[in-house]
Amino acid sequence: MNKPLIGLTTYLVDARWGEWKLPAALLPAAYASCVQAAGGRAVLLPPDTPAAAPDVVARLDGIVLAGGEDLDPALYGAEPHRCTGIPIPARDRWEQAVLAASLERDIPVLGVCRGMQLMNVHAGGTLIQHLPDKVGHEAHNMRAGFFTPHAVVTVPGTHIGALLPGTQHVATHHHQAVDVLGVGLLVAAHAEDGTVEAIESTVHSFALGVQWHPEMSSDAVVVEALVTAARSRVVTTADSLERRAAPQPVSSEHMRLAHNAFPTAAGHDRPPTGNRSTAHLDAVTEVFSVGSVG
Repeated sequence: MNKPLIGLTTYLVDARWGEWKLPAALLPAAYASCVQAAGGRAVLLPPDTPAAAPDVVARLDGIVLAGGEDLDPALYGAEPHRCTGIPIPARDRWEQAVLAASLERDIPVLGVCRGMQLMNVHAGGTLIQHLPDKVGHEAHNMRAGFFTPHAVVTVPGTHIGALLPGTQHVATHHHQAVDVLGVGLLVAAHAEDGTVEAIESTVHSFALGVQWHPEMSSDAVVVEALVTAARSRVVTTADSLERRAAPQPVSSEHMRLAHNAFPTAAGHDRPPTGNRSTAHLDAVTEVFSVGSVG
């Protein structure tokens, strides 16, 4: 069986390697490693024209909206906070289009950190632009460039709650968070200070967002769940294609009609010629089209 193909969105930044410093579409290797360890095939989705998203998504079995820069506050009707990072419009537009195409096709989606925030904004929600202003501490982002573990409590009865019941310690690095919840979403986990730590869709088969970074955990159960959902989609699609490709049985009545259309009496061991051949061909076409399946 083919492994599910999981698309991972990427950064679009100036990067340095070896002797080079160039614009690059990149992503920490932990994302791909985590998907591969869960049994998926990882492919990168660098920013592209939004119009390309439906074609790209149609070839995939699952999507990971990766973490990264702050979303443009204009996307949720806000002015930028002094601590909000410089937006990357090309990435924002591309990932919005990828998310929209994925939800339209009900392809499994996992939003990580920024990706969860994008899911909320796409559904009409808003963000807290600088979390310390609201919670009064910096425990969600204690040191730049390092993930900090903290506790989250999942909500019973949610998909996240079933995957990670009770209190869990997760790897986190964020200074923004969900404020007003988007339409069709529910809160699936929260921190001790009330910060929303996970959301999920109430109208799609698998559309989960986590504020933490599961790819940095030794037990990336939510990534495994994404790959499992994508694998189920692969199996369902393969079964559907197999059924369509299978030859359809021809009934004895259809065979009788076909025999009458091309009689094989003495002297007629091949289809008649002349004007009658068209009529006979039409008759056979009609007979077998009745038994065909679209």
